[in-house]
Parts: sequence; C-alpha cells; structure tokens
Amino acid sequence: MKKIFLIISLILFTLNQAKTVSDSLFIPDHVNQIVFDDCDACGCAAGNGSSGFESLLNPQFIGIKYFAQYYKAKENLFVKNLTQDQYFNTIQLWAKIPLTKKLSVYASLPFHFHEKKTMQGNIKINGIGDLNLMGIYQLFNSNENIHQINAGVGLKVPLGKFDEKGISGVNPSFQLGTGSWDYQMVLNYKFQKNKVAFLLNTDYTIKTENKKQYHFGNQWNYVATGFYRIVGNEKVIFSGKLGMQGEVYNGNKQFDEVLPNTAGSALYGKLGFEASYKKFSLGSEMMLPAYSNLAGGDIEAKSRFSIFLNFGI
Repeated sequence: MKKIFLIISLILFTLNQAKTVSDSLFIPDHVNQIVFDDCDACGCAAGNGSSGFESLLNPQFIGIKYFAQYYKAKENLFVKNLTQDQYFNTIQLWAKIPLTKKLSVYASLPFHFHEKKTMQGNIKINGIGDLNLMGIYQLFNSNENIHQINAGVGLKVPLGKFDEKGISGVNPSFQLGTGSWDYQMVLNYKFQKNKVAFLLNTDYTIKTENKKQYHFGNQWNYVATGFYRIVGNEKVIFSGKLGMQGEVYNGNKQFDEVLPNTAGSALYGKLGFEASYKKFSLGSEMMLPAYSNLAGGDIEAKSRFSIFLNFGI
C-alpha cells in the first residue's frame, strides 16, 4: 500500500513540466502545510497529540491526508517477544482559514481504521476521531520573510469513541478517541533563503480525565525539518525534505493512579517531498525509528507513512 501511494505521488508530479528559475527557493504559500499527524503514544489517535507542526505559511487551504503507522507489541504478559502487529490508519480532512493578516484558524477531522493481529484473531475498530481546532498567530516576520515565528493554541473535541475495554490491553491507546477535552500549545520557527528552508517546531498537549476516570498522559513533540528546492518555476515546484522528529509521553492515570508501562518516548528520522502545481499541492514522507522506548519496551515503533493532497482556496 505504501509503495502504491508513493508511485501515484511521483506520477502526478511528473505529469507537470518544470522550468528552472533564479536561485530563489520560491516556496509558494500553498506548498507548505500545517502538518498535524493525528497520533498518540504507541500509535493511536487517542489523544490527537500531533507529531509535527511543520509550517504556517499557507494563507488558506482545504485538503485530505492519509497517515499510516505500524507497531510491534507483546501479545500479553506471559510472552517475551514482540509478536503482535498493530496498524493505525487515518484519513483526515483539514483546512486553514485566515481571519486577519496575522490570525488564522486551523481545523482537522480524522477518520480512523485500526487493526491489531492477536492469537485469538484480528481486532478492528473504525470510526470518526476527535476534532482539532486551533488559533494561529504570527508573532514575527522579518524583511523578505527570511525569519518567521508563529504560535498557536487550541483544543481537541472528544468526538471519537472511547472504549473502556480497550485500556486493558498492552496498548491502551488502541482507541478512536480519548473521551476527554485536551488542549494544545504550538510554537513554530521558519528560516527560508534562496534554495533552502529550515523549520523548527514544538507542541505540547495537555490531556484531561474522561468520564470513565481514565487520563491519557500529556505529550510533547519536537520536529526539525530541512527543505531543498530541486526544481520549480512560478507554477510548479518540487522540494525534497529531510528531518527528525521526537515524541515524549507521560504515563497514563486511572482513578488518579499512574499506570505502569504507559509512558515512553521515540525518535524518528524522516524523508519526503512536497510538490505543487498552481493551487494544488502534494506531499509525502516516510518515517523510520532511530530510537523507540514505548510502554516500558512492550511496544516498538516500526514505521510511519503519510501523503496529502491540498487545494488553495
């Protein structure tokens, strides 16, 4: 499936002829997107912590994104090896709408279809996830847009179903939602000059207790991504990107008691591209773990893949 999406992405781009221009990076506003990968500790979208806030350049867009995650987990307490395959898949609708020159609103609504393969048979869940809403404000923008700093605050509305039975497994995040109202804070820095762009991003999610007295741990994400313009003109651009991404999760709580083997951290390397033609933009990336210590070692991150298609409005 991952190879199919990548091949389609490359074909769509090569259908458009590109002409070289001056040594300007020339990243149009509709190329770089806000990248909220609806993921959580151990891979599920329960929490919607996001795994990146990559850019705030786009003035307005609406689009769709597919995001896949793969993990290995222990089947139960009586096995030593990581034998259970867990797959988390998300199709997300998202949009960013400006309110003023410096203030805009971001929203995303995911649909999840997850699966884990157990010795007793495959377990699947699917349905709508939690709604993300965020206000974004431009704090600083230098001459010629070389340096830019943006910040955002937002909340997650618990539309996704929380199943209390699901927290008894190795991965309590095998859910469609947290069942709680969660709050986000984001900070983004961008440097762009000539053919090169560099983005630093960090976000923190404060999660609250849900009606079942279950409390997913808070989450901190940090991302560093470099872009290089390979080819482009006023209508078409193609840029490669390379970076790293880290995630840190606090332990979950139930009835105010911290649960064992629910905290963790992971570090990923990522490689991808972004391309645009007029108002359309296409992007994809693959992520592989450089370090994984989730759920006390009971869960191991394996890979992630994403692809999006947006339209500037």
